[in-house]
Amino acid sequence: MNAQMPLKTTAVLQNDVTPEGDDYEIVRRAIEKISLDYRDQPSLEALAEDVGETPTGLQKLFTRWAGLSPKAFLQAVTLDHARKLLDSGLPLLETSLELGMSGPGRLHDLFVTHEAMSPGDYKTRGAGLTIRYGYHISPFGIALIMVTDRGLAGLAFSDPGGEREAFADMSGRWPNATYVEDMAATAPYAARIFDPTLWRPDQPLRVVMIGTDFQVRVWEALLRIPMGKACTYSSIAARIGAPSASRAVGAAVGANPMSFVVPCHRALGKSGALTGYHWGLTRKRAILGWEAGQVGS
Repeated sequence: MNAQMPLKTTAVLQNDVTPEGDDYEIVRRAIEKISLDYRDQPSLEALAEDVGETPTGLQKLFTRWAGLSPKAFLQAVTLDHARKLLDSGLPLLETSLELGMSGPGRLHDLFVTHEAMSPGDYKTRGAGLTIRYGYHISPFGIALIMVTDRGLAGLAFSDPGGEREAFADMSGRWPNATYVEDMAATAPYAARIFDPTLWRPDQPLRVVMIGTDFQVRVWEALLRIPMGKACTYSSIAARIGAPSASRAVGAAVGANPMSFVVPCHRALGKSGALTGYHWGLTRKRAILGWEAGQVGS
């Protein structure tokens, strides 16, 4: 199957990798309410009414999903909290750079080991490359996972009904590749990526980066931002030796093909504002809040 052929849908959501497959849809609506009205500090009762749940039901569901209550999550997505992430995140990023963590090894909590395709491989736009893909329910909606023989190459998100659009977005990055629908190949990656109990140093997640030299440098810098921390675009630019290239860094962050794994959601504006996110600001808030729960536990 190539990128131009109609996308099959037979494999969509055949493998649920979360205990509660419908949790995210309800949580997403609650997060949208929180995101819109966080200055008004919406009550649990107001959130529950908005998503059609009882206050007790929403409290239990949300806490099961995020490891945080809706109230704690609300605090975790405020601007003040983002500023605290930045204040504590930058020194740790500097430390990781000084330790020379640019090669294979523990680059962040997921225990990622990575390699990059050569510039020549990138310029062929995927020619000669076979990419296997599959859809999986994740804590953040439907995850489109793409893998090669060398490891994970892509991770995108969509809401129900947006699967074709997500596939078009991802396959358009490497239009000359051959695409094969293969849930058996992608399922182990889905399980590994979204289950923190499987984040083990003795079983690192293999990742292959397909991009320009500059993009790969930015993505490597993102991998060095620990969970529960954040970094600004300008500081990333400075740390890769291109202090005047904040806009180019922002573009590279936006072009990141491995959402969540390469944590572009941890890149914030200078003020702590969340700014844009390729897969939607609601999902960015969801990921940051979920990570706050993981760090807290």
